[in-house]
This record gives sequence, C-alpha cells and structure tokens, in this order.
Amino acid sequence: MNIGEIAKRAGVSRSTVSYVLSGKRNVAEPTLARVQQVIEELNYRPNAAARALKEGRTRTLGLVIPPAARRLTYMQLDFVASVLDAAARADLDVLLSPSGDMHERSFQRLIDGRRVDGVILMEIRLDDPRVTQLQQADMPFVTIGRTARPEGTWWVDIDNETLINRCVHYLADLGHRDIALINRSAEMLAAGYGPGLRARQGFRDAITQGGLTGWEYPCGEDAAGGDACMQLILKEHPEVTAAATINEAALPGVQRALHRAGLTVPADFSLIGVAAQHWAEEFHPPLTSADVPAGDLGAQAVGLLTERIANPAALPKHLLLCPPVSLRDSVTRVPVRGIEAS
Repeated sequence: MNIGEIAKRAGVSRSTVSYVLSGKRNVAEPTLARVQQVIEELNYRPNAAARALKEGRTRTLGLVIPPAARRLTYMQLDFVASVLDAAARADLDVLLSPSGDMHERSFQRLIDGRRVDGVILMEIRLDDPRVTQLQQADMPFVTIGRTARPEGTWWVDIDNETLINRCVHYLADLGHRDIALINRSAEMLAAGYGPGLRARQGFRDAITQGGLTGWEYPCGEDAAGGDACMQLILKEHPEVTAAATINEAALPGVQRALHRAGLTVPADFSLIGVAAQHWAEEFHPPLTSADVPAGDLGAQAVGLLTERIANPAALPKHLLLCPPVSLRDSVTRVPVRGIEAS
C-alpha cells in the first residue's frame, strides 16, 4: 500500500495525501477527513525511513541520560518519563542514549550519525564538553540544567541556589543555628555538577546572611551513602539540629542513621530539601521541600527543542523554575536541652 493507492481511493492527488501525512500545508476539512478515513480503512503506516529521507528529518529526539550503571533518582526518572510523554503527544520518538563512564563513543555516534533531529541533555556540568560537542556539530539541543555560561543555549532548570538558600533561612526562622548541607556525591561535585555547586553557593550565602554555623557534606547517591553521611555528621558535629539536601536518593539512609542514633524526625532533627513531589509526600514523615515539577520541566524541554528544530534562527530561550517550599512534617522548632521550644 502506498500514497498513490490512497490518493486513488480518496479521489485526490498524491501531493494532497503527502500534505495530510506531513502536516506541512493546510488541507480543506472535507478533503482531510476523506483522506484520513481511507488511511484508517487501509491501516496505512508510512515507512519511517523513507519519510525521514524525504523530509530530511527522523522525527526522533535523543535523550542523553546518566550512565546505565548509575541508578537514576526519582527526579531523574520523572524527567525521562515526562520527556517520553511529551514527545509521544507530539508524535515523536525518543532514543535514549547514556553518556559518561564508558559511553562517550555512544554519545559521539548519536551526533555523527544524525540519528536524531535534536538532543535533550540531562545532568549538566558547569563546564560540559557535551554542550561544546553539540555546538560544534550544529546539532539542535536543549539542556535540563545549565552551564556556567548559558546565555547562548536553550535550557530549562531548577534554581537550586535560591531554593537551598530559602530552606536554610526557614530553618533559621525556627531557631536552628547549626545546619548541615547533604549535597550530591563527591564525584559529581568534583566533575562540576551544576545543581550541587549552585546548592553549595546558596547554602554558604544563607549561613553567612543568617549568622549561622554550617557544614557541607558530599553524599553518595543511595541509601547507603545517606546512612554513612549522617553517621559522619553526628560524629563530627553532634550539635547539628537540621539538614538541607538536594540528594533525595540518600534520604532513606539519612533517616536510618538518625533512628539508629535514637533521634526522630522532626522532634530531634529536622530535614528539608529539594525533591520530586511524590517522593517528598511518600517520605515518613512527609518531607518539607521545594517540590521539583519534573513533569513540567521535561515537557518544556521537548517544547523548546521542537521549536529550536523548526526555527534554527530563533534566539535562545530558557526557563528557570523556583517552586515554593511546601510545608510538611519533617521540620519543627529547634529542640532546647531535649525539650522542643514552644
């Protein structure tokens, strides 16, 4: 079955069928309905490779994710799911491709082979060589996160610097004077991971602004890492009464270490942070947090990328989100000599 047969049965020209399939030109409503009816009756599916060759497009987006060996956090999984969902609504396919570790050649093949019309990058470093590679290849791309100099690129991001700053100020308003930052892993920070470094700056600024005492702790990206990190905090600084974090994957381990030490949340120790909403709500007790709208971020990234592909000359656009801190049950006033302040 081909376009010629559809045109014959619908009583229209081959070019009209082509316009219906590509959407490149408007077709009169009665004609459009007649052609679509024939397509449905014949269960016609255009050959993807032939269409890509003819249109110069693959109708496929590349989503570059962290290495497969690294377990994705709930927030990262939400980004992936939202990109897939938004792409499906736009009738686009998504090719998942890991980068980092042993996957650099895979990322290079994604670019060199022109397997996709554009790329969405996750886990952005302040100085990210992948961004440079895409720019040099003239490949349309959007980043979830931003580099140190993002002015000439298209991106969506969460304002982790401002959010952690607000979290610390909120703790200070409740009387907490000794506060820890449970950051992302030491490896990610050393690699220049943007959210972790910006959270560090927001934390340091808030500590200075509030006249507080603060300590930053890199933390592994899982429960075991959170357990080890919290043990270290309690050992080195038992005076700490609260912690802020952007490392949601470590929180179960953080709580486990607190329980082992005979401390409960929030009566003895307060936790606050930046996390995916459903993760924060399912934490026990529910986590006071700035809820990252991961679904919106992924959909916005797809929208920006399709715009970038359709209009290569368009000026760069970006979206920086700063959601409010949702007050739940993991934070309270600082305990005073074992008795919670009234």
